[in-house]
Amino acid sequence: MLSVGTKAPDFTLPDQNGDMHSLSDYKGKRVILYFYPKDNTPGCSKQACGFSERYPQIISKGAVVLGISKDSVASHKKFETNYNLGFTLLSDPDRKVIEAYDVWKEKKNYGKVSMGVVRTTYLIDENGIIVMANDKVKAAEDPENMLGKL
Repeated sequence: MLSVGTKAPDFTLPDQNGDMHSLSDYKGKRVILYFYPKDNTPGCSKQACGFSERYPQIISKGAVVLGISKDSVASHKKFETNYNLGFTLLSDPDRKVIEAYDVWKEKKNYGKVSMGVVRTTYLIDENGIIVMANDKVKAAEDPENMLGKL
């Protein structure tokens, strides 16, 4: 996990519509940047729906939400459609950004060890500085917690 007070690494990734987004595009806004393991899974769906429900409030506080996973653009589009999500999902199949933000880690699930995305949320200020980092995210609680941090 990257440290609070450090500059957030810039990146350019495609969204669920294939449009390119860079972190630098959001200079002047706060960014809730969250990394999640997989589209259309129970925990990830709860987290995404929570952010989508709160998105109008998040926007009104001068912030945006960007969700990143290694799923494809097509998978993100299906996820967006299935849950009527109202924010940007970014596709990082090569894990360049996932690794730059230090969220690709060894995970244990039912005794089995594998590599994967550790659910992590960053709050980045208007100048691109990380002001909050959490890698102990509870999917269902994260959106409300982040709204409270804004």
